Amino acid sequence: MFSGIRAVLFDLDGTLVDSAPDLGAAADKLRTDRGLPSLPMSNYRPMVGAGARGMLGVAFGMTTEHPEYEAHRDEFFFNYQACLAEKTRPFDGVPEMIAALMTQNLSWGVVTNKASRFTDPLTQALPLFASASAIVSGDTTPRAKPHPEPLLEASRRLGIAPQNCLYVGDDERDIKAGLSAGMVTVAALYGYLGLDSDVSRWGAHAQIETAIALLPLLGIR
Repeated sequence: MFSGIRAVLFDLDGTLVDSAPDLGAAADKLRTDRGLPSLPMSNYRPMVGAGARGMLGVAFGMTTEHPEYEAHRDEFFFNYQACLAEKTRPFDGVPEMIAALMTQNLSWGVVTNKASRFTDPLTQALPLFASASAIVSGDTTPRAKPHPEPLLEASRRLGIAPQNCLYVGDDERDIKAGLSAGMVTVAALYGYLGLDSDVSRWGAHAQIETAIALLPLLGIR
């Protein structure tokens, strides 16, 4: 159990919300628009955390060095912006977990590498985020995770020292950023861990297999 925690910060995709259906659909539309067969969502889901790079890698086997990568990326972003809140929902237990934090007067917020052009409409569309005290996107600060600056910006917005903040994420860059910021870190094993991720090597202070499992770590029953 962690003591002295006054705020909990979360990554967005793969930690608070399951956005794989909308992100996968945006990438798959690039395929079907080109007359290619649709791929199952199970192909896309593990790579959601890698953003456009991951989605285009699944859809076309395309890397960032491909001459058409930027054009495909921009088309993917256009598709995603049109559907970003259609099927995205909080993971099981997330609303209850957030409600429990609120009953303990713990502030909470979001630190994501998702660009604000996507973060803002998504969080505005989902009632869950009405009680968030800080939302920091990938372009809010000059450097994104794994650099600690976005997390430090969130702690400044909350008015709570980093050492009194806990950060939950489903990617190694989340844990690296949290550790560099001097925060307690928790790895969300239910998220988009990528392929062949060895979470034990990330160095997180704890791991959780469900969102609600965070509460006992904070002494909340």
